[in-house]
Amino acid sequence: MSAFDATRLNRIGDWMQTYVDARKFAGCSVLLAHQGREVFYHDCGLRDTKTGAPWQRDTVARIYSMTKPVTSVALMMLAERGLFHLDAPLSDFIPAFADMTCLSEGATRIDQTEPCAVPTLHQLLTHTSGLSYGFNPGVLGAEMAAQHIEFRGTKLTLAQMCDKLAALPLAFAPGSRWEYSVSIDVLGRVIEVVTGKTLEQFFIEEIFDPLGMHETRFVVPEHAQDRFSACYTPQAGDAFSVGKVDSGAETLRPLDGADKSPFLRDQIQSGGGGLVGTIDDYLKFTEMMRTGGAGLIGPKTLEFMMRNHLGRDIASMGPTSFAEQPMEGMGFGLGGAVLLDPGRARAPGSVGDFSWGGMASTAFWIDPVQELSCIFFTQLIPSSAYPARPQLKALVHGAMT
Repeated sequence: MSAFDATRLNRIGDWMQTYVDARKFAGCSVLLAHQGREVFYHDCGLRDTKTGAPWQRDTVARIYSMTKPVTSVALMMLAERGLFHLDAPLSDFIPAFADMTCLSEGATRIDQTEPCAVPTLHQLLTHTSGLSYGFNPGVLGAEMAAQHIEFRGTKLTLAQMCDKLAALPLAFAPGSRWEYSVSIDVLGRVIEVVTGKTLEQFFIEEIFDPLGMHETRFVVPEHAQDRFSACYTPQAGDAFSVGKVDSGAETLRPLDGADKSPFLRDQIQSGGGGLVGTIDDYLKFTEMMRTGGAGLIGPKTLEFMMRNHLGRDIASMGPTSFAEQPMEGMGFGLGGAVLLDPGRARAPGSVGDFSWGGMASTAFWIDPVQELSCIFFTQLIPSSAYPARPQLKALVHGAMT
């Protein structure tokens, strides 16, 4: 397996500093582990430009969609206990999804629908369920935005939001396309139904406490509130719009302060994007996945999760939605993307790399071939603002000997 050139690894710190100096990121950190041993860590910049507090290793950050692999692991822990099969229809757990319709081909209105099958748990795990996001283009995305169907910033429970979502048609017949969606949030509710526990309670008891992830929660722990980062955006308009960034004059416009953030109080427990935590906590999770489950989940189940479940790449499945990763040369497993062809993905990597990111520009990848876990933390929305992720991957691969 690869070793690393220390001089080339130090380029990562220089690269991070250029982002901070250019006021693209307020602060950021990178943690790289090889064969379970830390080979590089660096942080720079500020976690809060208002107070001047530095970005440090114990900074607590919003990981948004890096919550999805955690929820996917939790669901598979229950599946390997024989509590359900992945082909089970969603309506077995949430009856409101019993009689589903989907938008007709070419529909321009939300009422132009036809009957369709109920999506399965597997289709939700792989984003082929027909669900969507309010920031996605298309009829369903627009209707979700109009009805404020989003699993953040609300006092609604998971059960209430899922029932509200179930009243809408799907964007397409389940299994026919790929579209990034709230499906993992819905699976968070399935976990609650199956276990009789809140989603966070299950996470704490079955994943966080066993792994020592004591600062990863849906609400910033009280003891860590003085280390919680502010979040920024370069967007002149809506920070949660995705795709092309409409930059304003201020590249670090405060979006969510560390003092009045919704992550400081109880809110809906979003299995698709609601966790906060530290970079070292997340390394414990990625290393658990890389090394075979740490006794929490079977190694064969993890191998199954990190395979491509689409049979082809994401790009070939007609996506029109935003996603946290490139779609060409990338398949999708359960909870993250799987690298099929580095050439088509236009970034170096090993076939089988498992990765995902979050809306605030955080990212991780697990390389089972080179025995790596790499994690990048910052707090800038949207994640499409800058090409930091492929640049970091090029830097890490450039340092391998």
